[in-house]
Amino acid sequence: MRTGEASYLLESFIFYEAVLFREYFKEGLFQDVNLANKQLRFLARFITVCLVLNRREMVHQLVNQLTVLLDECKRTFQETDFKEWKLVVQEIVRFLKADSAYINIRPLRYSIVLDLHPDLLPQVAAYDGKKNLRLRDAILSTFHLNEVKYSELTLDAFRMLQCLEWEPSGSFYQASGIPLSSTSTTIGQNGGGPGPSRINYSQDITDPTLPPNPRKAVLYHPSATHLLAVLATISEELSPDGVILIYLSASGTDGQAMPSLSSANISENMIRNFRSHSISTSNPSSSHSDGDHKICLYMGTRRNGGLNCIYPCDLIPFTRRPLLIIIDSDGSKAFKAIKGAEKGEPAAILLSPCSSPPIHHASGSLFTMFLTSPLQAFYLLLGFSGSDSEMGLCHKAEKLLSASLNDWGLTLAASDNLDPLWARLLSDPFIRRLLLRYIFCWAVLTLYAPTFGKEEFFPECMPALPESVQPTSVSSQNLVFQLANIFGATQSFIFSEGIVLPKHIHIEEDPV
Repeated sequence: MRTGEASYLLESFIFYEAVLFREYFKEGLFQDVNLANKQLRFLARFITVCLVLNRREMVHQLVNQLTVLLDECKRTFQETDFKEWKLVVQEIVRFLKADSAYINIRPLRYSIVLDLHPDLLPQVAAYDGKKNLRLRDAILSTFHLNEVKYSELTLDAFRMLQCLEWEPSGSFYQASGIPLSSTSTTIGQNGGGPGPSRINYSQDITDPTLPPNPRKAVLYHPSATHLLAVLATISEELSPDGVILIYLSASGTDGQAMPSLSSANISENMIRNFRSHSISTSNPSSSHSDGDHKICLYMGTRRNGGLNCIYPCDLIPFTRRPLLIIIDSDGSKAFKAIKGAEKGEPAAILLSPCSSPPIHHASGSLFTMFLTSPLQAFYLLLGFSGSDSEMGLCHKAEKLLSASLNDWGLTLAASDNLDPLWARLLSDPFIRRLLLRYIFCWAVLTLYAPTFGKEEFFPECMPALPESVQPTSVSSQNLVFQLANIFGATQSFIFSEGIVLPKHIHIEEDPV
């Protein structure tokens, strides 16, 4: 998990499966409480490995074993307190329930069966002789009160982690015999059962034709010094053509949950203050306003004071290296202060809205959901639960969305107004996909009737993107209109006059 190297996880999976299959802990299990605790720890760790490898059927089997073992331990060792293990079981059950709310139309990971192969991405001419950048490392850190998590892996961090992984070449689609139109993130799981199936795991996970996964550091509830120390180490080791992704999701106010549309009471003064969080390079002595010093991300409870607070100025020293910063917080706009204060390399920044509209049947952040699974974020925004009766509509919408995102990618690559920084980043498949999904999120939330004209519900991007992909563009409005029409929800959005459903809609079924 520290390196993002799939072969290491594969080795762990094979080792843990051998331990499970050979029942190493069986003898004397219910005579020795220490041995029982070892078995519980083993199952909990195996669950983590299977989660990251997306072996969802095996996860469910292990959770059942963990639950049965815990019940037996409580009956056998009545004098021992197993409250912590009961909490572990509750966490994984809640995690799986929240994650299953997704309709698994496509993997969260990057699949060359469904997404463009890295070699086929449209090329953007380099500016000023600078090389294109590649995503080499990522820091993923989240903290919200009562958030869905298992151990130290939160649901949002898990989704981002999966989003920055390569899917194994699509070989399991063929092995499963299930057509691409009905693929899902659970396809290709060999059932998790022991025995001969283990021989095929290396074929499922490794793919020599694909680049290595970006290294990822998943930090839960980090202190500011810990996060910055990890970032400093990664910056020191970064290759010359590398870029670091920093994903931070936390409250930016008082450690409470983000306000919803029904409870949001953000004054115009606050919005105006957020907009004013810019730094003038002409006067370094007045770089930060008072508001910049007060607004931070709380990566832990407030009782720790400033130990867990991450301020915009904390990240500025690391802009000596290329950064892609994604802030998912109600205080995200404070991080606009980074732009213009970089110490060597311009930073690319994606900022979530300050407020989020109410969502039913969803856990985690809506903004993160748009970045990792945009179609599911769209239909959950509209209030759909994702029942089997809606699967046909979702497959149709997925094809339309994939084709449209690919068109946006071509538009950006051909644009004369594309910022040089984005031009250097678009050659990376992971960053390209995140940016295109951000554009979709921007369009949906801008045109969504309950949030229409309310800037606190809009995300922001720096450097700015060309007008050809902004929400008011014809292409953006056409996509949202067609998707809304599929779900019968065009009345939920506000479009410009003249936006109508095309008479002939042809959706390519080839990978995009």
